[in-house]
Amino acid sequence: MKEKIECFEDLIVWRRSHELSLLIYKITKIFPSDEKFGLISQMRRAVVSISANIAEGFKRRGFKDKINFYNISQSSLTELHNYIILVKDLKYIDQNSLDIINPYLKEIGKMLNGFISATEGYPKF
Repeated sequence: MKEKIECFEDLIVWRRSHELSLLIYKITKIFPSDEKFGLISQMRRAVVSISANIAEGFKRRGFKDKINFYNISQSSLTELHNYIILVKDLKYIDQNSLDIINPYLKEIGKMLNGFISATEGYPKF
């Protein structure tokens, strides 16, 4: 029997995005200090936006509102992915870090796609 989802913290996609936030904060601590107001700030803002918009969308009552916030989460995920490619090319992160981050990006992306599809397909009375 499925447990009832009562708050955004019950959502696996939110939990994974929160884990990714913690990981990005940890990884960006080792970036050069001159990136404090550049890539560090941008990456942290993007990753926090993923889980924040999932949480906000969860609480919205209208399906269009929900989908809009989940789409913003997807956009933030894509923005973060772009930054990951850049910091890899700048050699701020190694292959081991990429091997940890990339599965999160793929998993969260798939979950958000499924979440949006399920919300779009929900019966509207």
